[in-house]
Amino acid sequence: MTEGGCLCGALRYNCDEVAAVTALHCHCKDCQRVTGSGKATVVMFPESAVSIRGDYKTFSSLGTDGSHVNRGFCGNCGSQLFTFVDEIPGHVFIKAGTMDSSEWLTVDLTCWASSAPDWLTPDPAIPAVPQNPPVN
Repeated sequence: MTEGGCLCGALRYNCDEVAAVTALHCHCKDCQRVTGSGKATVVMFPESAVSIRGDYKTFSSLGTDGSHVNRGFCGNCGSQLFTFVDEIPGHVFIKAGTMDSSEWLTVDLTCWASSAPDWLTPDPAIPAVPQNPPVN
């Protein structure tokens, strides 16, 4: 099990890294804005593999590709931890930077490479797609 949480410690989670579906670097403009950086690194899990302790607030928006995105964040310190996408039911994306330990993590894909900033170009060793990968 991997644990993680927000900056102030009010929101914590456990996730079963063995159940991770995929890990992505996302360079979409929304991820750039919410992280204040050039990308978000997220790990997709079945919701059943994640246990959340504490209350989080949600901000919902329409993604660049039209998906319905619900971002979970700590109402106290503002740390963003979770993303739920209506079009991918039963799954949650967890921001890798919120994990206490992420040495086990391997990024499988870079998405939205077409909007990566020049100062943070995608790693050529990681497969990349110009926008979102297909949802299967």
